[in-house]
Amino acid sequence: MKLPFIDLKTQYELYKSEINREILGVLESTQFILGPQVTKLEENLANFTGSKHVISCSSGTDALLIALMALDIKAGDEVITTPFTFIATAEVIALVGAKAVFVDIDEETYNINPSLIEEAITEKTKAIIPVSLYGQCSNMDEINEIAKKHNLYVVEDGCQSLGATYKNRKSCNLSDIGCTSFFPSKPLGCYGDGGAIFTNDDLLAKKLRTISNHGQEERYKHKYIGINGRLDALQAVILNVKMKYFSDEIKAREEIGARYNRLLENSAVTPPKILKDRTSVFAQYSILSKNRTELISKLNQAGIPVAVHYPISLHQQEAFAPLGYKDGDFPVSEKISKEIMSLPMSPFLTKEQQDLVVNSIKEFA
Repeated sequence: MKLPFIDLKTQYELYKSEINREILGVLESTQFILGPQVTKLEENLANFTGSKHVISCSSGTDALLIALMALDIKAGDEVITTPFTFIATAEVIALVGAKAVFVDIDEETYNINPSLIEEAITEKTKAIIPVSLYGQCSNMDEINEIAKKHNLYVVEDGCQSLGATYKNRKSCNLSDIGCTSFFPSKPLGCYGDGGAIFTNDDLLAKKLRTISNHGQEERYKHKYIGINGRLDALQAVILNVKMKYFSDEIKAREEIGARYNRLLENSAVTPPKILKDRTSVFAQYSILSKNRTELISKLNQAGIPVAVHYPISLHQQEAFAPLGYKDGDFPVSEKISKEIMSLPMSPFLTKEQQDLVVNSIKEFA
């Protein structure tokens, strides 16, 4: 039997009766957009992260887009971010007409390198979007300090890191705005697309919520140009059920990630480094291999699925060719993209399954 890359089936079976009951309740209520279940989710997320305001929305991508719209990022502006991430991070910058300015990553954490940010700042820079990649937060204090010095906004892309901590504070509550995704494979995932935006600023929260609903402050009165970015009630009830068990799942992820690290220490691959002042939710368990293609083939032959997050840096994507970057501009990002690979990871990965993965890697070496 093939080992699952992310075991959503086991999770569903565990929570099945609760999830099905809640879904049926929404169907019977016929209140599918917004409503009390969405409000309950936002309250749960606010309590979990410590954020004053949470605005649920239709996806992690829309969360980032709405955040930039609320900050009035527009054509002619520049936003600094990392080239080593999913395209959504930089895609939303382009969608509001601004220019993505890439800064290379730290070789240990794969997150944006704060020591390179200041030299990328110009008079056109308006914001920084650090990505909390694979479930571990960036050096947020350092990034926030740079932003404060230059009067910039910070939007944490926490689409992979909800549940992680940085200096005992929760991801998505570390900057002006935090954004996360509820894509099914995320640490907290729904059964479709979904996302949320976090802030402690009252005025900004109101604007974010208005933009997510067509810029509408009250019915048919539109203060801003907005989008149809609302979360539906079906996804909200699924997430509300999963949130009951989320803390336990985070603990399991941390334990499984730590065990992977122990078992793969001094092996032919490089396990992820989790810094001492933070935790990771291991949205992916990603290692480096100088023989990635051959190792992937070996693991696949053993029935072990593998993914690559991400094989091409954003500055090398055709979509961003107009920015004028070239190969070699971000050497760390380019190096990591050639060696990175993700192993099976979920809160329900058994020791036997994990041993199969590890032993297969060691046999290959």
